[in-house]
Amino acid sequence: MQRNTLFRPLLLVTALLSTTAFANESNVISHPISKGLYELSYGQSPQQLYVASAGARQEAGGAVYVLNPQDLTVEQIIKEPLKPFGMAIDNAQHILYTGNTRDGSITAIDLKTQKIIAQQVVESRQRSETFRPPQIREIAVDPTTHQVYATGVGADSVVWVLDGKSLKVIKTITGVGKMATGLALDPQQHTLYLTNADAEWIKIDTQRNTVVQRTKLAIDGEHMLLNISLDTAGHRAFVSDFKQPQVLVIDTQNSKALTSIKVPESLGVLFNPHRQELYVTHRQAGLINIIDTKTYQVKRTIKADGMPNSLALSDKGDVLYVSVKQASSREKEATQPDTVLRITL
Repeated sequence: MQRNTLFRPLLLVTALLSTTAFANESNVISHPISKGLYELSYGQSPQQLYVASAGARQEAGGAVYVLNPQDLTVEQIIKEPLKPFGMAIDNAQHILYTGNTRDGSITAIDLKTQKIIAQQVVESRQRSETFRPPQIREIAVDPTTHQVYATGVGADSVVWVLDGKSLKVIKTITGVGKMATGLALDPQQHTLYLTNADAEWIKIDTQRNTVVQRTKLAIDGEHMLLNISLDTAGHRAFVSDFKQPQVLVIDTQNSKALTSIKVPESLGVLFNPHRQELYVTHRQAGLINIIDTKTYQVKRTIKADGMPNSLALSDKGDVLYVSVKQASSREKEATQPDTVLRITL
């Protein structure tokens, strides 16, 4: 995830020294970090915030930025030879995993030494005019078995199951539909949940690593079900929809839609059991919504200076972190670094 050319001195100085409060939002701070920020993970021992950076388009490699969770200053930069996008952490094993989407591989980093301990190519087939191999998107880690799960998104999506230490591929679960993006794990129930672009809700038994249920959700219209966050105690799943102005609520016991929360088209979702709240990023609208999961009503809306992307929570559930991207394209790359928000709840 990194390398020297990624870090221009001016941007690094800015990232280290500049922390500003949003107007009228005294409990929100924003900190510029680097170009190409994507997913976040919160480390519990020690308490640190990790953010994946793919860097600028023309630069080789990427990085994981290690941030102070209180003021978002950069404490360390873990350089990677490949560009990381997805991220997950095994706090018990002190291992951070990154998905290197463009290279079809997963990297494991020992957080005690901050060294890469394993890297595994899971998709080696090359893209052509007639074939697009599945690309890594989301990663989840089972804290009881320490197995790693990653979605391979494509016309015919897959799920890769890997050993958490060696990253050896244990199994490739095929046939999980078109653009199977969402991924969420309930380790106590030995269940992995997926969503896809066909509005399907899929259950995988993680003891056998096989699909045990596949349900076409009774929802009208065109959907792109992206990310999932579980309320395991309440048997609910919250699912973002990138094509409809809603967040879908699914009963995980009967695989039926309970309701939809009326908000703009959504990207990231994260349930907070400490506060019975749901946090949702609306990339196109530039908003972050805080929703009461008892009433399904929006409690608070925060306007981001850019496009809010991914979410992470502190271990006590009292602070929310958000990666915020600047507008960028192949034709016109962003001139400013992406930022991270810290929101006191």
